[in-house]
Amino acid sequence: MKKNKKPDNVVYNVETERYDASIKSYGTSVGAPVITTQDNVSWKNRSINKINHKVETKYLELQAAYKALMQEFEFNKLIFDAKFTFEPIVGQTYHLYKRDNGENFLSIIAPEQCNFNFLGSFYLNVDQIWEKI
Repeated sequence: MKKNKKPDNVVYNVETERYDASIKSYGTSVGAPVITTQDNVSWKNRSINKINHKVETKYLELQAAYKALMQEFEFNKLIFDAKFTFEPIVGQTYHLYKRDNGENFLSIIAPEQCNFNFLGSFYLNVDQIWEKI
């Protein structure tokens, strides 16, 4: 048998040989406050809704940016595949037309000055990227 065994309601640490009820993080007597768990469900639900909204908003922003980038790529591909016999000048507006044989060509002639099949007007910016007007 163990010598000097303390009753169960006495908080005694045999390793340190001290009474340590005052340093416990939980109640050690019948008169101690009741330990209750907090209800975190509403906080979790608010946090989940907040992060879901943030992720969805960011996803929609990225999706819109991707669509704009792809549209810009398609416009540039269309113009670079078109036929033109001059070097475009940065800052100038050019007009894209389609010939009867299906070939696209770039021109400085405005649509109101000719009767070609007009596809669109484009501006060459300083980054050498065509922007649709």
